[in-house]
Amino acid sequence: MPFYNVQGSIPPKRHTVFKKNNKILFEQHVSREGFSGIYSNMYHLSMPTELIKVGDFVKSKLEKASCKHKARHIKSYKIKKFGNPVNSRIPLLFNNDLIISLVHISKNMDYFFRNGHYDELFYVQYGNGVIKTNFGNLKYKKGDYIIIPKGTIYKINFESKTKMLLVESVTSINSPKKYKNRFGQLLESSPYCERDIIIPVLEKPIDKKGKFTIKVRLEDGFQDYVYNHHPFDVVGWDGFYFPWIFNINNFEPIVGSLHQPPSVHQTFESNNFVVCSFVTRLFDFHKDAIPAPYPHSNIDSDEFIFYSEGKFMSRSGIRDESITLHPMGLPHGPQPGKYESSIGKKGTEELAVMIDTFRPLYLTKSAIELSDKDYCLSWIK
Repeated sequence: MPFYNVQGSIPPKRHTVFKKNNKILFEQHVSREGFSGIYSNMYHLSMPTELIKVGDFVKSKLEKASCKHKARHIKSYKIKKFGNPVNSRIPLLFNNDLIISLVHISKNMDYFFRNGHYDELFYVQYGNGVIKTNFGNLKYKKGDYIIIPKGTIYKINFESKTKMLLVESVTSINSPKKYKNRFGQLLESSPYCERDIIIPVLEKPIDKKGKFTIKVRLEDGFQDYVYNHHPFDVVGWDGFYFPWIFNINNFEPIVGSLHQPPSVHQTFESNNFVVCSFVTRLFDFHKDAIPAPYPHSNIDSDEFIFYSEGKFMSRSGIRDESITLHPMGLPHGPQPGKYESSIGKKGTEELAVMIDTFRPLYLTKSAIELSDKDYCLSWIK
């Protein structure tokens, strides 16, 4: 995660007696990669293992739709389903590394949630609210990237109707290594810095007994667990492992005299995929520059783009909440007239999220039903 942080009260030494009101607190070590990755230590009023019931298991398995290999326009703006932050998830594409879904929130959760198999990256298309976690609270708004690492217990309380893009990743989602020095600090040349990162604010611990359900996401479904105490009983914690927020509008675009490759827009990385942000920016300033991207082939990656807002200078027939998929093995680029019409333009005002995966993406039935069947032919004048 971004950097060392400490919240609330912690003892001067790890793994030592720590008391509150003459009662010993319980330390929980949360770590990745078998105690060799990043970690945080949390201090609870109750033992975090006090389980009183194993509830229902609901199987959930993604099925690959049978479809042709071609470029696609997925009209996600046509989705009308809303619900709570868990049951409203609509998976559209997936592979062995990640699942890409849309989440439409109009109800709050009456349980707590923990993703036990995937790290989560939300992008807020619109809406605002509070994500209450065992590390503290995070207020979200339009344009926020919300990173919730695997194992975090949370509940989303929406304050206005919310629509999000969601990436669930088998491996952790991080700021790119190329933006960091050898100490892990973001470089002066990085397109964002630590000041842009919002960290959770720990509230007063909730010392409450009763029955508290935590729904846990597993690889093949959801399992309910009931505990005898409130999960937000944390007095303090410290470490590098916690949820955080970065707003897309704080990404500082890198521009040049000639068209820059998509890699300059990289915002996050994980194993076998990267996430990029296309934001408001000046175009290339060489006198003969062509600002529109040149036609290119994704030899080793599938290109997924979620068009968030603005006028997209290289595409026709695209609107807010459109999704395009340009699969590996095929060339793609600006649509007819967009290449030529970009010449002489000074800048663009657009927001889009791109995910390049280094293994093929599979479409779900929902994605097929939302697809424009003729999009792959739209490069013919």
